[in-house]
Amino acid sequence: MAEKKVKKEKRVKKSRKRASKVAKIVKAVVHIKNTFNNTIVTVSDVKGNSLGWASSGALNFKGARKSTPYASQVVANTALENVAKYGIKTVEILVNGPGYGRESAIRAVIKSGLNVTLIKDVTGIPHNGCRPRKLRRG
Repeated sequence: MAEKKVKKEKRVKKSRKRASKVAKIVKAVVHIKNTFNNTIVTVSDVKGNSLGWASSGALNFKGARKSTPYASQVVANTALENVAKYGIKTVEILVNGPGYGRESAIRAVIKSGLNVTLIKDVTGIPHNGCRPRKLRRG
């Protein structure tokens, strides 16, 4: 009645190094949000999934230098370098906000060699604005 203890053999998993397969995306959308204090450039696919981004604060521009046209140009170039691995050929540009670096960010995207099919301003416009204050009696 003495049962032998059978040792279970441990299966060793063979780990394979997989080459990182990056999907080739032909068309993308460049979102440029340009405020008076900062510039944020996000590159997404047509569905809206973010591929990469850059901002002037993340690139160590501090204070008043964050909102300059030069900072916007550097941010746009950095954002496009971050997504160069996707093989993007054509882009649409959506610009949002009233900041000073709008044109320089657009020029940086055009000079990067991508085919620009659309430049659109998507800054929100109030239809009737906020409710005015109550009139003062007196």
